[in-house]
Amino acid sequence: MSRFLPADHSLGDERTIGGYAAVHARPAAFEGRDGYSYSVEILADAAADSDAPFGAFFLFVQWKRFGEQGVEGHLESPFLARGHDVGAAKAALGAMTVEEVQRQLDALISAREETQRNAQREEQRAAALDDEAP
Repeated sequence: MSRFLPADHSLGDERTIGGYAAVHARPAAFEGRDGYSYSVEILADAAADSDAPFGAFFLFVQWKRFGEQGVEGHLESPFLARGHDVGAAKAALGAMTVEEVQRQLDALISAREETQRNAQREEQRAAALDDEAP
């Protein structure tokens, strides 16, 4: 059961992705260029950089379009911010504007679509070679 929580604008700037999550007490949601709905979370992990040993990235959860609510897939960005600890890395990425996060999502969708097109072309090429074989 969902409940309505009024926005608390004292918690941050909702124009940034970190501020949006704080103000609204939930992850931001986006419509991707592919028509799917996505939620976003900021995550961090160890990075191979001694000056900033932690990197932060976006995890976009792709929701099903039809049927019972559930996850259809996900996309992950590369490290987009770094910091001396997990909190610093996540805070640095959280300062990104909501509009830039939308651009990141759309770029990831475009890259996935290109990968899928290339795989289809390769399958078609392999099938054509199989058809030509004696």
